[in-house]
Amino acid sequence: MNASIQARFDAAEPFAGDPSAEPMRIRASPFRWPDPATLPRRPWIFGRWLLRETVCAIVAPGGVGKSSFVASMLLALASGRQSVLGKTVWAGPKTVWYWNLEDGLAELEMQLTAATMFHRIGKTDCGEHGERIMLDSGPDGDGLCIAVEDRDGFRLATPVVEALVAELIARKIDVLVVDPFVSSHAVSENDNVAIDAVAKTWARIAMRASCAIVLVHHSKKLAGEKVTAEASRGASSLVSAARTTLVLNRMDAQEASRLGIAEDHERRRIFSVQDDKANRAPAEEALWFRLASQDVGNSTGFDDPFGETGDSVGVVTQWTPPDPFEGVSVDHLYRVQMKVADGEWKESSQADDWVGKAVAAVLGLSSDAKDKADRAKINALLRTWITNGALVSVEKRDAKKRETKKFVEVGVWATQDTAPPSGSGAGQGGASRAPTAPRPTCPPLGAGGGAGGAEASAQVGQKSGGAPSPRSPFPAGNPAFRPTLAPGETGDEPVPGWDD
Repeated sequence: MNASIQARFDAAEPFAGDPSAEPMRIRASPFRWPDPATLPRRPWIFGRWLLRETVCAIVAPGGVGKSSFVASMLLALASGRQSVLGKTVWAGPKTVWYWNLEDGLAELEMQLTAATMFHRIGKTDCGEHGERIMLDSGPDGDGLCIAVEDRDGFRLATPVVEALVAELIARKIDVLVVDPFVSSHAVSENDNVAIDAVAKTWARIAMRASCAIVLVHHSKKLAGEKVTAEASRGASSLVSAARTTLVLNRMDAQEASRLGIAEDHERRRIFSVQDDKANRAPAEEALWFRLASQDVGNSTGFDDPFGETGDSVGVVTQWTPPDPFEGVSVDHLYRVQMKVADGEWKESSQADDWVGKAVAAVLGLSSDAKDKADRAKINALLRTWITNGALVSVEKRDAKKRETKKFVEVGVWATQDTAPPSGSGAGQGGASRAPTAPRPTCPPLGAGGGAGGAEASAQVGQKSGGAPSPRSPFPAGNPAFRPTLAPGETGDEPVPGWDD
């Protein structure tokens, strides 16, 4: 309800008032039909995660690394460096305020100091005197409570709200992080009406102060299930009021197996971050991050009663899953196809004649189930080659066991004379010089979408010709050798390396 309508509402007589009084009228406002070129840009602050004048919620289970993630995010904002978390800080460095209501100042200073050491960001990178970072701690006396609930009901702490808005404006704060949200009020966290009022008060604060406000919140106990926006603890009103909701999830055992992370302690260091409520930007793929350890150098030496090394503090850094196509060329694919064509290979990894053993033999990998990294690489290669038609899955009778099994045969042939790919685009420049194997489950992905695609699709069902023919109906760029890309990927994205 806008101000003019609110004023008329407040001045209106009750419904049982004087019937001769002039009735209240509500008038619809016509659409202005503005010139699209004059529409203001959305004031993004940090990638497509933080938007000025709105609230962002961060939802995570305990122990996943959200405090370390927040420390690195604040450092990225204050320094303006995209390299910290891989997100653009729009229009230059920002002034940030971290108000932690759970941890003491000493611990907060240690987390931020460790992040500055790890990411090699100095005081002057965050302002001439490092003034772009503000830090307050609830346990050290700087409490914050914007709403209370007692026997008289729910009440906003208006003086606190007004003082907070004044300080945000005076300091020109771009991003305020409140951690945790539950400590910023004194109302029942299961009361949807009360939490809705608190969350919307935070949204009004963000709008009045022209900043982004990040509310860090715990998730429910999920018994191993993935965290989503709906998994936030207590009432759902917080997530409803937030414009973006970042969810943090530790890598699970299945993901670790798929990505070749053999050690459990390493898996527990890796987590993903994804906006689970992208209502003002296109949905993004989850990004992976890793908790590295940073010695802050606070030991006094051999006489230190706590040891000669300083305290080790978790620091968040970008992490990229291993690329299964690294070092794999079209020639490798061709040799795998030759080996597959020369034998009988099953699709099941439990079979003695599993096709993965043919891949392992060509690439010098181990097909032993105990070698998780090599097995993950083999499985990733097979998934891509079968999906894109370089290999095909067929059902036929197993002569030994006299029952129908899934076998893998050659699909669209690769050649030895094509250039190796870059990054994960193994075989992207490949050319086919033979028709496909019989009874493929589907034509190669991309058939009809590029050069040779329709022809490749038309060849499905023809008998495999063994070795490649010197006269190919398929020009270079055959889609059979392109790995499947995630939504939004082009195949030309840079692949960052391991940070530690």
